Amino acid sequence: MYELYPYFTNDGSVGLYSPKDDDIYHSTYGALSEAYEKFILPANLDAFLKNHNEIKILDICFGIGYNSKSFLNYFFENFDKKLSALNTTIDTIGTDNKFCKISVTGIDTDKNLIYLSPFIRSENKNLFHNRINFKHEKISKLLSKHTKSKYKLNKFINIIFLKKIIKNHPEIFEDDEFNSIITSKKYRKYLDPYICRLYAFYKNRGYIFTPWRRLSAFLHNIYYRYLSTSYKKAAKYLKINDFNLDVKIGDARDFIMSDKNLYNYIFLDAFTPAKCPCLWTVDFFKELHKQLDDDGLILTYSNSAAVRNAFIQAGFWTGKIYNKEQDKFMGTIAAKKLELIKNGLSEYDLGLIKTKAGIVYRDEKLSLDNGAIIAAHEKEVAQSRLMSSSKFIKTFRGAK
Repeated sequence: MYELYPYFTNDGSVGLYSPKDDDIYHSTYGALSEAYEKFILPANLDAFLKNHNEIKILDICFGIGYNSKSFLNYFFENFDKKLSALNTTIDTIGTDNKFCKISVTGIDTDKNLIYLSPFIRSENKNLFHNRINFKHEKISKLLSKHTKSKYKLNKFINIIFLKKIIKNHPEIFEDDEFNSIITSKKYRKYLDPYICRLYAFYKNRGYIFTPWRRLSAFLHNIYYRYLSTSYKKAAKYLKINDFNLDVKIGDARDFIMSDKNLYNYIFLDAFTPAKCPCLWTVDFFKELHKQLDDDGLILTYSNSAAVRNAFIQAGFWTGKIYNKEQDKFMGTIAAKKLELIKNGLSEYDLGLIKTKAGIVYRDEKLSLDNGAIIAAHEKEVAQSRLMSSSKFIKTFRGAK
């Protein structure tokens, strides 16, 4: 039986834990906050959208969609500001000409997480008794501090994602495993009741036999199409912007080797290299280099010296993500052009890359399982004559 391990992170958004990998999908600090601060804000989308009316995003390890939903949310919030500057509103715009063409391709091995992406709650203001429904001492301790949420996901974003997933994956209605998840009392508090009702309406609309059920569906249709502000806004945005969400279920390595698209942004949000090295190898990054537009960026939360070295060996200029709110560096950014890197690697970062900590993971044919990649990496580290990271850190600090 499929099991979820959800919990409310400190900013009120839902995070997930994987017992199989003994790792969290999202920071306990805040799942939505992490998406914004490690993927959206560093992307410098304002500058990009000033000169482009088309954008393509590849979201590797899509999960429950925070990064892609946050991007779309950010885009539409700034789109509204643009309309205000033009002294017009969304309701006065004609639909003959599209303002922007947006394409998001998500890839994940877990279909249930992809399907769940529109349903997950992104806001819970009542966290006074925030407890998890499973045993995990470390997560429980990290949930002791409440974080004031600086970001809000508009309701119509989930409506748009639901409509697109249903359109491209109508088999969702017949998926017993998934439908048992969203109807389970066990997970009810983590799901958006509005989206659950809308999904039920879409699901039942094709199975109306009695006059009463026809009337019930008709009344629901009136509500969602004409009375719900979020529904109307979602519909209007889709009419004046060409948005496509294409979610793929499978191994990102297989997808990237067969995909011919170029992307403006690649979000790399896999489990840590120690847990899932197959998506952090120098060989995988070489394939990503082929898929990234010349003016594009790859963004990831990882600070690993091995990951940064792999980016460099794959031909990228590599730097760090700076968080103004917390006044610290977090994550890594990679590009084909040096001028796109605002915060380069420091002397310390470059020195660490030259130690054993910077030895890259390898998967030449992009076919090895994680165990084999880890074993080969451990062997290479053990046989290496490079300085250990601990010795380098002591030497570096001593020199300072």
